This record gives sequence, structure tokens and C-alpha cells, in this order.
Amino acid sequence: MHKHVDKTLLTLIIILVTLGFMIFSSASLGLLARDGARFTSVAFSQLVFGIIGGGLGMFLTSQIYYRNWRKYAFYIFLFTLFATLLVYTPLGFSHGGARRWLEIASFSFQPAELLKIGYTIYIATWLSAAHNKIDSFREGTLPFIIITGIVGIILLLQPDTDTFMLIAIAGVAMFTTAGGRWRDILMIFIAGVLVLTVLFFAKPYIKDRFMTLFNPDDDPQGSGWQIKQSLIAIGTGGLNGRGFGQSIQKFEYLPEPIGDSVFAVFAEEFGFIGTSFLILLLSSFTFRGYKIASHAVDMFGMLLVVGFITIIVVQAFLNISAMLALAPLMGLPLPFISHGGTALLVTLLSAGIVLNVSRYQKKI
Repeated sequence: MHKHVDKTLLTLIIILVTLGFMIFSSASLGLLARDGARFTSVAFSQLVFGIIGGGLGMFLTSQIYYRNWRKYAFYIFLFTLFATLLVYTPLGFSHGGARRWLEIASFSFQPAELLKIGYTIYIATWLSAAHNKIDSFREGTLPFIIITGIVGIILLLQPDTDTFMLIAIAGVAMFTTAGGRWRDILMIFIAGVLVLTVLFFAKPYIKDRFMTLFNPDDDPQGSGWQIKQSLIAIGTGGLNGRGFGQSIQKFEYLPEPIGDSVFAVFAEEFGFIGTSFLILLLSSFTFRGYKIASHAVDMFGMLLVVGFITIIVVQAFLNISAMLALAPLMGLPLPFISHGGTALLVTLLSAGIVLNVSRYQKKI
């Protein structure tokens, strides 16, 4: 029997998207001092592809019975893997030393965003079918490691360490929810630390991120610039902030004011009170999402919600932590807020699937 979607979660999403567009609009004014023509293009992308397209996509996925995704999970996963591999063809192009984007008919997007959906649906399908064997290393843990490892190889070659880290964390959260043994979870964690250690020494940009986090003053005009400017913006926001649209740091000082630095712009304009409200919204979104997961009527629905909510909230709090110099800079956008029409579209598509699961949840 069909029910209404969870109104609390839907309200939180609408507030986050509305607030996000306000923040984005203010932050994007900083582009006028750099490249006035770019302002129109990013605003169009955010509004048309992100908010309008994402809103329609969320409505559509909230109407599709979530169990139908199981029928096509393998093909969706293969399609998103194939789309991600296309970045290595002439359709792909590089930016900032990474080859992560596709350009088709003058429209550019990052296919790894779609891979978040494909991976989550496939892992939820596989785990819900195999959860009775999840305590077996050969039939449970090993296949999970192989599937996640394939995704990791494809993303690390781009390189896109950040997206792989998000996917891996969501995967482990789903594996744990499905009943994975703590011994195996600990083993996966140790393996993850070893991989990160190897990347630390093999990939100079990862080492630079950690060195910059602990010693931003070593290169204040270079790698430490973004952290220092972000902290200046957050600090000058004080308790109440400078006021909407009054940020100074977004003009020429903060790199990517509409991207991963958008939280710093928000903090400067709305201060401690405003940022506390934003964090409260994201925390409420997190708790409500996991509560829906705990009341799902089947394992598949529970795992879908855990996977999608984990990806969104971990990305959000890693972005905020980076702006506060509590985590390395990763270039992760702030969900619902940062520029990125494709990223917002995918976030809202994922949220729509969560809303559909909430239609059939046990009474909360």
C-alpha cells in the first residue's frame, strides 16, 4: 500500500536546497571580479541542471518503487562503470591534472557522480541477497573487497581519490549494516589504511594535502593559501556575520568560492549562528535518514538508505572540516550548496530513492 513520503526529510531537503541556492548566488558574485562571463554560465548550470533537473529527478525517483532497482542493479552498475571509463577516451578531458570529466554536445559532467548511484544500488542488491553468507570470508567479505577494489582502480587512475573514499566508506557502512563480522570490518579498515599510506608516498598531491593541513604556514602563498583564506573568512564572520552578500573573501581571495570554499563564504556572511543552523540542518538530515533506514521493511531498502545517506553526509562534513582546517583539503563540494549541476542532480536523485523507501517504512 502506497504512503506519503517522509515529510520531515522532504522538508529538510527543500530547506537545504533553498538555502544552498541563496549561498551559491552570493558566493558566485565573487566570480564577477575574476570572469564576468563565467557567472552566467555557472548560475545557469546550477539552476537548470541542478535545482530544476534535480528536483524533477528527485520527484521521479521518489515515485519509482525502490525494489524495482534490484532488477536492473547489475546493468546500472555496469553502465556507470562504463561511463566512468569513457573519461579515458577522446570524450574525456583533463582539468587541474585529473581526467575526470566528459564533454558531450558542449555539456560537461563528471561520470563518477553517477557511479555513486550505480555502486550503492548494486552493493545493496548483492548484500541483501547474500547477507546470510556475509560472515563467510570467501562468499561475503572477499566479493565485497573485489567489487569495491574494481571501482577503486578505475577512480584512482583518474585520479579521483576523494570520490573513491566516499564510495568505500558508504560500502563499509552497508557491509556493516548487512551483518559483516567485526573481524572482517577491522581487516578492511587496516587494508584501507595501508592503501592510503601507499598513496601518501606514491601520489605527491595526497602527501601535500596532509603536510598543508599540519603546516599551512610553510607555503602561505601556495598550498596553504586556501586554508588560511578560509580561516580568515570564518573568523571575520564572528557571531552574526557580515550580512548576506557582504563577503569580502569571495572576491579574489578564496579559491573556488562557489565550489569547495562555499562554506567559508557562508560563515563570513552569516557567522557562527548561521553555520550552526546549517550544521543542525545537515545533522537532522543525517539522523532522519538513518531513522528511515532503521524502519525499512526489508534489508534492501535499509541498505539503499544507509548507502546514499552516508555518501551525502560524509561528503558534507568532510568539506566543512576541511574549511575549518580539521581535515585535508579534498576538493569535495558541499552537497545541496556548492556549484556543480551534475553533483546536485545526483544528490537529489539519491534523495528521491530514500524518499521512496520512506513510503513503505514501518511506522516511526
